[in-house]
Amino acid sequence: MTIHLPWQWSHRRKKMKQKAKATRWKISDELWNKIEPLLPVPVNTHPRGGGKKRVAYRTVMNGILFVLKTGCQWKALDATGICSGSTAHARFQEWVAAGVFHQFWQKGLLEYDDLHGLDWKWQSMDGAMTKAPLGGKKNRQKPDRPGQNRGETFCAV
Repeated sequence: MTIHLPWQWSHRRKKMKQKAKATRWKISDELWNKIEPLLPVPVNTHPRGGGKKRVAYRTVMNGILFVLKTGCQWKALDATGICSGSTAHARFQEWVAAGVFHQFWQKGLLEYDDLHGLDWKWQSMDGAMTKAPLGGKKNRQKPDRPGQNRGETFCAV
């Protein structure tokens, strides 16, 4: 039986919250079975074949999808307990270069086409090019300059 002292309770509660947050963002088995075949086989670049063991692909993908879904910074991923932000970002860059997310997007479109149908003949693109609303006029007055000339330094006495 483990006895937790009062000063350990807040730390324990914090870990439990992190674990609860991390499990909320896990990829379902059905989705993972579709993603896993698209991932490249890891190549060991260590000169003698050793090196640190890589973090599991599914764990890293949970972290990547968390960042993409929430819009948080990569380093903020460290606080979630899912995986390291630097690991997730490095693997994200590796998988983007390998075309994993493009293939996943294509498979998703084709699956949606099978389920609901897409009208591939009719497509539209939306965009707008306008002047910035607060950009000012083309030949507007120059902004006020500070009271010193070029090369002078300001000295408060």
